[in-house]
Amino acid sequence: MLDRLQQQPDDPIIELLMKAKADTSPNVVDLSAGVFKDEEGNTPILDAVREAEPRRLQSENTRTYQGIIGDARYNELITKLILGEDCAAVTEGRVSTLHTVAGSAAVLLAGQLIRRASNEAVVWAGRPTWANHFPLLKTAGIDVLEFPYYDHSTNSLMFDEMMDALGRLPKDSVVLLHGCCHNPSGADLSRDQWDELAELIVNRGLVPFVDAAYQGLGNGLEEDAYGWRLLAEKVPEMLITYSCSKNFSLYRDRIGALIAISRDKASAAHTRSNMMSCSRATYSMPAAHGAFLVAEILSDKQLRQSWEAELTTMRNRVNGMRSGFARAMAERGFGDRFGFVADQFGMFSFLGITAEQVIQLREKYSVYMLESSRISIAGLTSGNLDYVADSLVSVIGDGA
Repeated sequence: MLDRLQQQPDDPIIELLMKAKADTSPNVVDLSAGVFKDEEGNTPILDAVREAEPRRLQSENTRTYQGIIGDARYNELITKLILGEDCAAVTEGRVSTLHTVAGSAAVLLAGQLIRRASNEAVVWAGRPTWANHFPLLKTAGIDVLEFPYYDHSTNSLMFDEMMDALGRLPKDSVVLLHGCCHNPSGADLSRDQWDELAELIVNRGLVPFVDAAYQGLGNGLEEDAYGWRLLAEKVPEMLITYSCSKNFSLYRDRIGALIAISRDKASAAHTRSNMMSCSRATYSMPAAHGAFLVAEILSDKQLRQSWEAELTTMRNRVNGMRSGFARAMAERGFGDRFGFVADQFGMFSFLGITAEQVIQLREKYSVYMLESSRISIAGLTSGNLDYVADSLVSVIGDGA
């Protein structure tokens, strides 16, 4: 039976990671990995996490299952972090939160939930979106169609085209949006654009599905949540998928959440039971460790202050590398050609160079990025910034 299976293509990001690790050049720069790195090129364990870690062993008296819903304390605290302290939908009993195995499982379960609600449902996603949205939702039995979002020729958001496309969708269409720090483009909606979009979604009766994987890494914890909290105030139904990998630097702990907002308390109970049923049929119950760490940090004043300070440091480093890169290219004669990088948010941007130039950067200079020219800004440091800029100039020519 198994001999009938066909070879599947390698994941391009994982393949690049392996090539970068195997590269023996002393000048290797890996701009492909979607993880935060500090100035030394390490993905740090946060001090707040280190302090919370031993508390689990000290407080734990069993290793039995937590149940399908996961860690109840984590669910309560992460809901407040995502939706705010005074969300009306929470007070009204319309919110269901499921502790999931990272954001990826949250997206998969959201797809399964959508599929159960409607056999005909599709999900509309901006072009481009996170590459893994497609296989995750396809596994759930959901087709993904696209609307315009990012213009590679101008390195900017296609807001008018996006609004026109969404304005023609039928009622109850599911629209997948990035909450902040758009992956892969870095191009986020402004507050005014979120306001316009929310009005359109309400008027057209669309169902927002917000993927929030980078809260706090764009403008700040509260600022980054503006769009999805606005929608949560206005729409009767909504899905939010969430990851703690980046903002808590808990990548290998695989901790996330799925939030569903239902029309009323009664339908919320049905939604919650289906969320649990989907989880039971997928991975049954989530692991406890990461949720304990997040809950401990969010519930302890000192740990929370420490975490927020560290998150601010992470955000400032990424934003600093954005402005530093744009400045370095301007100094090399490119004027404002790369100024858009400084104006975008989060860990990713497209440089807007060709696949051939990307390959030259890799083969001649050991600078690694996806062939789409998407880079992870966090891979830049004060120590490699000039080298990357000089290498880029060498393959695309001077900016004069």
